[in-house]
Amino acid sequence: MEQISTYLPGILLAYSAFLLGVSSPGPNVLAVIGTSMSVSRKAGISLALGVATGSFTWAMLTALGLSAVLATYAAAITVIKIVGGLYLLWLAYKAFKSAASAHDIEARALDGETRSPFGYALRGYIIQMTNPKAALTWIAIIALGLQPGAPVWVAVVIVTGTFLLSIVIHVLYAVAFSTPIMVTLYGKARRYIQATLGAFFAFAGFKLLTSRN
Repeated sequence: MEQISTYLPGILLAYSAFLLGVSSPGPNVLAVIGTSMSVSRKAGISLALGVATGSFTWAMLTALGLSAVLATYAAAITVIKIVGGLYLLWLAYKAFKSAASAHDIEARALDGETRSPFGYALRGYIIQMTNPKAALTWIAIIALGLQPGAPVWVAVVIVTGTFLLSIVIHVLYAVAFSTPIMVTLYGKARRYIQATLGAFFAFAGFKLLTSRN
């Protein structure tokens, strides 16, 4: 029980970073929204499942990679935390910039002909796996929750939990934004959402950079 309480704050912080990160639409989320609106809810859900699977792949690769690095080079945690912390601060800057902008989200369907459900899922997976920011995002998330010397179950809990969250959130996007009114509602609340995200990313980045663990 004591061991769980030791690692639980970091796990919850990693979950929070992931959850709020998904709340800030990037290319993958906008593709899900646009596909649900322009093609169908079913196509959007298929694309969402592909994105979630890609997210799981990135999480697993990052967790395994960082665990291996930390097991061999304990000092590497300092470099990892600096990279992750600076990236979170950059996300905070982007979120505050978006909050100050009058520019709304641009959601559109994927180019090309209509695909099968598997085709949309495969495209969603490719979109997520070829996203150049995904590696930095997952380094930051895993670094928040994975302390040096942490047992394997901590990485398993982080990866499994974020995968389940990814499925739920991306599918919710697909279902909710299959009606255009949701884009309008999100647009009205966008600035407040982005400002909140900016504050959290700034807090998480500062915490990661100043952590002594």
